[in-house]
Amino acid sequence: MVLDKDTAKKTAELLLQINAIKLNPKNPFTWASGWKSPIYCDNRIVLSFPPIRNYIREHMAKQLEQTYGKPDVIAGVATGAIGIGMLVAEVMSLPFVYVRPEPKKHGRGNQIEGFLDSGQSVVVVEDLISTGKSSLNAVKALKEEGATVKGMIAIFTYGFDVAENNFKDNNVTLHTLSSYEYLLEQAVETNYISEKELETLQDWRKDPGNWK
Repeated sequence: MVLDKDTAKKTAELLLQINAIKLNPKNPFTWASGWKSPIYCDNRIVLSFPPIRNYIREHMAKQLEQTYGKPDVIAGVATGAIGIGMLVAEVMSLPFVYVRPEPKKHGRGNQIEGFLDSGQSVVVVEDLISTGKSSLNAVKALKEEGATVKGMIAIFTYGFDVAENNFKDNNVTLHTLSSYEYLLEQAVETNYISEKELETLQDWRKDPGNWK
């Protein structure tokens, strides 16, 4: 769920501005899943632009506290959300941990890096939500360590039905700064895409797994 329309549109504008989100309906990208897509999102690029990363961290911290209250710990999902998660934790003066996709196969075999005490409340920070599987895997790991997960906040979501269902099935609340709908709105307003390209992007969103 997007909480603030102005923030959603501004976030989309900034991501387009620095090419963190690229729209290319004519020459689709291939995702790791094998899906063909007219859009590619890499929010880690935000970290290279101080004014933009400051905007993201401040609005994410503000919305996080308004939505969930101040948790004991901020947790970032590796690897994409380690940087932005640390920035949010810093501005909120909170401890930070990050969650690996799976436990290390050497050393102490940690999946969660940093200090986390059983019973502590946690808000999870993500950079991007597609299906939600990797994000929810991090939530599962935190709960197994005894954490109380209050919810998750992310920079951007594609808003797929599969993600919405996954979060609902796992009883995890998700809020995002921006979304695919606001991205398209901003892209049309700034002539980043044409009306015809908009139609293509909307068609892809309806059935991304089978889009050609």
